[in-house]
Amino acid sequence: MYQRLFLFVILVLSSVCVHAQIIPQPQKIVYSEGNFIVNNRTEVVCLSFRIQKQAEVLAGYLKSYVKGGIKTSTKYTGKNQIVLKENNQLNGEEYFITADKGVVSCEAATPAGMFYAVQTLIRFFNVSDEGLSLKLMTMKDSPRYSWRGMMLDESRHFFGKEVVKQLLDVMAYLKMNRFHWHLTDEPGWRIEIKKYPKLTEIGATGNWHDRNAPRKFYTQDEVREIVAYAAERHIMVIPEIDMPGHAIAATRAYPELSAGGTGRWEGFTFHPAKETTYRFIDDVMTEIAELFPSPYVHIGGDEVHFGNKIWYTDPEIQQFIKDNRLENEIGLEHYFIRRACDIVNRKGRIMIGWDEIIASGITPDKAVVMWWRHDKPEQLTAALEKGFKVIMTPRIPCYFDFVQDDSHKIGRRWGAKFNTLQTIYAFPGNISSLVVNYSDRILGMQASLWTERVADVKRLYFMLFPRLAGIAEDAWTNPESKDYPQFEMKIKQFLHYLNQKGINYFNPFDPESTPEPWGPDKADVIAEG
Repeated sequence: MYQRLFLFVILVLSSVCVHAQIIPQPQKIVYSEGNFIVNNRTEVVCLSFRIQKQAEVLAGYLKSYVKGGIKTSTKYTGKNQIVLKENNQLNGEEYFITADKGVVSCEAATPAGMFYAVQTLIRFFNVSDEGLSLKLMTMKDSPRYSWRGMMLDESRHFFGKEVVKQLLDVMAYLKMNRFHWHLTDEPGWRIEIKKYPKLTEIGATGNWHDRNAPRKFYTQDEVREIVAYAAERHIMVIPEIDMPGHAIAATRAYPELSAGGTGRWEGFTFHPAKETTYRFIDDVMTEIAELFPSPYVHIGGDEVHFGNKIWYTDPEIQQFIKDNRLENEIGLEHYFIRRACDIVNRKGRIMIGWDEIIASGITPDKAVVMWWRHDKPEQLTAALEKGFKVIMTPRIPCYFDFVQDDSHKIGRRWGAKFNTLQTIYAFPGNISSLVVNYSDRILGMQASLWTERVADVKRLYFMLFPRLAGIAEDAWTNPESKDYPQFEMKIKQFLHYLNQKGINYFNPFDPESTPEPWGPDKADVIAEG
C-alpha cells in the first residue's frame, strides 16, 4: 500500500510544478530573493521516525529529477539539506516551511501535518532542464476547519473501489480529509454484513434507474482495503447506514423489519416498535465499528415523513406510542433516533445525523449535526445554540447534484439557484452572521453528491470537478487569504492535472468544450423550492 502512496505523490503531486499555483491557498507565504538549488549533493534529512515515510516520499520525488540520485541522512548540518522535523509547538495539521540557500526545513507536529508539508513543498519546486529549484520563502499554513469532506452516494449508483481510490487521491491532492460514504438507502445496500447475508444477496440488487440491475456491493475485505488506502492519505472514512427512513433496500431483504407502506414508499422505514429492529441495528453497528476506525458513524435520520404513513394507522405502532408516552408519530421518530444513537455510542462512536435530529432530545456530547437544509438556516442556529458540533453541507451551494451552469439540463435547481464554482467559493462567507459567535462549534464543511442522475463515472467526475476544489479551498483557507480571480487561475492548472489523470470535468472557462454527459434516463432538470 505504501508503494502506491509513493507513486501517487510522485506522479500526481509532481504534475503541477508552476510556482504558487496550489489549491488550497496556503495561509501565509513570504518570498525572498534567490533560489534553493537541488543537486546530487543535496540530502533529505529526517529527524523523527514518525515522519520517515514522508522523508522517503520526498527523496523519491527528488531522485526522479536529479542525476546521480539524492542522499538521505539523519544528521543535520545545515548545508544543502532538506530537513523534516517534528515541532510540537505547532497544532494538528499545521506545518511550517522555510527555504534559504543552505537548507529547506519542513516542520509539523503530526504525520498528517508533515504529509501536507511535503505535498506542498513538492508542488512548489520549479522543474527546468537544469533540474529542480525552489524560490526562497517562509510559509506557515494550517487548515481553517478540521472537517474538509466529500460525501459520495453509492446506494443509488455504485462505482466501485478503483473509482473511490481515485477520488481519495484527488481529495488528498486538495488536502481534504473526510470521506463520508453513503452506503445504504432505497435502491441498494452496498456493504457486506456477515450476520445478515440477504442485505447483499437481495438488498444489493438494483440501482436508481434499474431495479433489476445486477447486485453490487463492497465486501468487508474491500472496505478494509479502501479504509487503509484512505488512511495512508490521512483521510478518515465515515460510513452512513441510513435509518429509520431510506431503508427500502434493507427491508426488501428482511421484510420483517419493515413498517409497511405501499407503492413508492413500500418498506421506506424500519419498524420503530419492534425490538428485533433494534437488535438488527445493534448487530449491523457491531460489524460497522469493526470495519471503520473512524470515531463517527452517520445514521441519516432525515426525511422520515416521506414514507411513514403506516405509523399513523398500524395498531402495534399506535399502541407503542401510547405505552411509551411518545405523544405522536414525531415523538416516535425521535425515540428511534435516541435508540439508534445509544447503540452507536455503545460501540464507542459518536453519531452523526442530518439536521432533523436536532429536535430528537439527543445531547451534544452524543452526536454531531450535519446542516443540509439551506432554506432552514434556523436549523443551523438551533444546533449551534444547543451546543452541537456542526458540519456544514447545505444544498446551496454544497450539493453537487445541482447543475453548475445555466445551460445544463440534468440535475437540480432551487428555483433560480444552482451551484456554480463562484457560488461555492463564496461560501461560507455568505452565512457568517449565523456562525460568528459559534466558530468553535463548526467542525467544517463538505461537498455532497447524491447520484440519482449520476449513473456512470464520466458523469460522476463531471459533477465533481472542478467544483470540489472550491470546497477544498473554502474549508482550508481563511477568508482573508481567499481571492477568486487568483483561484480561477489555479483552476486552470487543476484542469491540467485532471487531464493528466484522465479524469472528466466541466470546464467553466469553455463550457462547449466539455458537453454535459447524459444519464441513462435522459432526465430533465429538477426544479425545487
